[in-house]
Amino acid sequence: MINVFHIVSNKHWTGAEQYTYDLVDRLRNDPDFYAEVVCRKHPNVLKQYRRLEIPISILPLKGVTDIDSPVRFARLLRKGENIIHVHSFKDAFMAVMARRISENRNTRVIVSVHGVYKPKKNYMYTKLYKSIDCFVFSSEMAREAFLGKAKKQYADRTVVLRDSVCDSQIGTVVPDLRRELDIDPNQSLIMYHGKLAPEKGLETLLGALTHVDKAKYHLAIIGEGQPKYKAKIKGFIVAAGMVNNVTLLGFRDNILEYLRQADFGILPSIQPEALGISNLEYMMAGKAHICSNNGAQPEYVHDGINGLLIPPGDEQALTTAINLLINDKATRSRMGTQAQKDFKDHLDYPTFYQKMTDLYRHLLDTEPVITIEE
Repeated sequence: MINVFHIVSNKHWTGAEQYTYDLVDRLRNDPDFYAEVVCRKHPNVLKQYRRLEIPISILPLKGVTDIDSPVRFARLLRKGENIIHVHSFKDAFMAVMARRISENRNTRVIVSVHGVYKPKKNYMYTKLYKSIDCFVFSSEMAREAFLGKAKKQYADRTVVLRDSVCDSQIGTVVPDLRRELDIDPNQSLIMYHGKLAPEKGLETLLGALTHVDKAKYHLAIIGEGQPKYKAKIKGFIVAAGMVNNVTLLGFRDNILEYLRQADFGILPSIQPEALGISNLEYMMAGKAHICSNNGAQPEYVHDGINGLLIPPGDEQALTTAINLLINDKATRSRMGTQAQKDFKDHLDYPTFYQKMTDLYRHLLDTEPVITIEE
């Protein structure tokens, strides 16, 4: 049996946490694996993971200066074959140090890179990168952005393994949004879901909607963010006279049940996305969606076929795309049907899970990148 430890240290539930949740949910039912989550003592995160009824180790996870966490974590690595799967480079410092303290040569460290990054060139990070057995990227774009001119150093330890999503039912009742929000039958229910943050393009979205007939739409925004930014968004909604057309729903469980109620989705990120998990969720739900073209989205979203691609921050282009999907039900239905087919054919979760567990096994069948004594 292979022991898999997922380390996450965020205070809030983000895409990395959902990625881990779905993967651990499969691992815990796989007889070839033992799965455990290592995280900080943050109620919002712990609440979600405890639903899985799996072992959870709570550690400080304070970064490179944290000595307590690797010493305590190393006790779990003394025996057996271990995969330490981390989801940020900050936590990778702890993982590498714990492996060394444990003195178990049958331990490998994997980093899933959930963003678009360039490698840092200072001494500590250079040494860290040399100690990581595998870098997992969710798209070719993210991999190329990281490697840059460093292909000779890291290329042989990188893989592109496109993330996926699955329908994780968490037992809460999902309301009928049209009834709850008193949406007119003639209005399109548009949805945004994800982090509420400047880089996600919400201001572009709200700006575009000021040029759309208010009688034709209602926008539901699902997600959380910093209070100051949420206040800014609320202020824009009030100032633009959109109070009856835009609703902030906060964080919600069972997101796919909400997406299935939408007529279409919008994900107008102005920062390049390493993949775009939210995009995959619309595709899985069989919904057309509009998204930016500046990240990995063009690797699987094909403009006019299974979605619409627009330049980031372009209000005019977004307004045009919104009006198209509001006014042309046949087009959005065709795109949604094709998106769901493409998801099932190329992006489904069983395929992702098989590739990830094959990677775990492969790494344990090969020599570690460094010796424990180094």
